[in-house]
Amino acid sequence: MAHTDHQTMRRVLRREIAGTIGLLTDEHDFRAMRRYRSFTFDDHKIYLEQVEALLRTRADEGGHTTIALFDPQEYAEFCDATGLDPDIPSSRTRFTAELATTGPTVCYEGQPLADLVPALVDEAVRQATWEYASTLLARLGACATCGEDIGRAAFTRASRLLVRILDTAQPGSRHLVCSVTGTPETLVSVLHADEDAQGATHLDEAEALEFTTVLALGLATQSPGGLVMRTSAPGTTDRIYGWRLRANGLEPLTAGEVFDAYCTDVESGDLIAPESGVDYCVPPDLGDEEATPGHDH
Repeated sequence: MAHTDHQTMRRVLRREIAGTIGLLTDEHDFRAMRRYRSFTFDDHKIYLEQVEALLRTRADEGGHTTIALFDPQEYAEFCDATGLDPDIPSSRTRFTAELATTGPTVCYEGQPLADLVPALVDEAVRQATWEYASTLLARLGACATCGEDIGRAAFTRASRLLVRILDTAQPGSRHLVCSVTGTPETLVSVLHADEDAQGATHLDEAEALEFTTVLALGLATQSPGGLVMRTSAPGTTDRIYGWRLRANGLEPLTAGEVFDAYCTDVESGDLIAPESGVDYCVPPDLGDEEATPGHDH
């Protein structure tokens, strides 16, 4: 009887354990791991099928699982730095545990792996973009004239601009894209914002942080770039408008400029038919947040 009780308790405790799986999302990374003899999978498709089956089993048992992006190069560097043997499963487990706290992750909630993998890759890109933009902002240092931290001041200004952009938008769903092209790497950040029935705006905090950081970098470095937004609400025409980045501020795009941007193929330059039921228009007035200049560093 006592033995049965212990087994029952262990099953209950197992449901209390949160797990993390380090996922090799693409064929290239999968092949890189095959150099380790202890990594026994030899077919990426079968590997993904087995991972998905394991996820379903854990979910059926009441377990919570987080998926982390497993990067073989980062794994090798981790093992080298910690003195671990990369060719034993426990080292992969240690690295995966590290990913759970520092790397991009997605919670498994029953979605197909075909949907989960793109979401995980998007999360990795978002985190990398934020880290890169944050590093560039930090390197700007202090203003030689006033001593103000340039990156921090730009982030504060970008935060205020984002609030004004959302406050002046029509109710509904908002999709924002900010691009900065003058930095060593072109940066693109996407932010989704939805408004509930009470008028409250809901944002993903990680998305908002990355978006604000990229916008701040464009403002602080006076790099070429732009910000466009699409608003959607039931029973209304979608509206698309935007701004170009200027020294510490935003300059409204004309309706024609927005139309040209959306109806021109970026790579070929060919014209694309405009969407029906879409209003390409000028943005609303942002008030002082749009017009007030900051420091010209």
